[in-house]
Amino acid sequence: MTEKIDPLATLLTDIRACRICEAHLPLGPRPVLIADAAAPILIAGQAPGTKVHESGIPWDDASGDRLRDWLGVDKEVFYNPKNFAIVPQGFCYPGKQKSGGDAPPRPECAETWHPRLIPELKNIKLTLAVGQYAHKYYLSSRREKTLTETVAKYRDFTPDILPLPHPSWRVQGWMKKNDWFEADVVPYLQKRVRDLIG
Repeated sequence: MTEKIDPLATLLTDIRACRICEAHLPLGPRPVLIADAAAPILIAGQAPGTKVHESGIPWDDASGDRLRDWLGVDKEVFYNPKNFAIVPQGFCYPGKQKSGGDAPPRPECAETWHPRLIPELKNIKLTLAVGQYAHKYYLSSRREKTLTETVAKYRDFTPDILPLPHPSWRVQGWMKKNDWFEADVVPYLQKRVRDLIG
């Protein structure tokens, strides 16, 4: 009897060995993601930062702490691959921009891997599009002119997709100006998470 090949496991092995944009990565390639076919929630972020590049653990930084607060889950629940698939737009740290922030995710990554990977995540009921690059990829022409407008109209995309701001330190000022996010979006998000993973 021949052993059945798991296409997702094979694909993840290929992704973790990827070197497509190696010449553009200041710290070299280190694809960081978590994916399991059973996960009902997809966290579609941007790209790892330096801390995540070092640890190899997605959202292993202050941004991840804030994201887990928004979700209403602890690390044990968050890192259970049966709960969340964590698939950023770029799997490797892309470096810095001249302005000081992280560079955008390398476009080769999503173009090469997402069309093959996302269909293997057959149980996804909710995609959390975290940050402007994920909004562009998952919402395309449906997104509004600004991130704020897109997040404010979150109900236009639910129940399948929920656009969120990126939970970096910069979001603190944004949240003060947009208090509806914590009042309306976060409770909705937490209820959806509870409904999907218990």
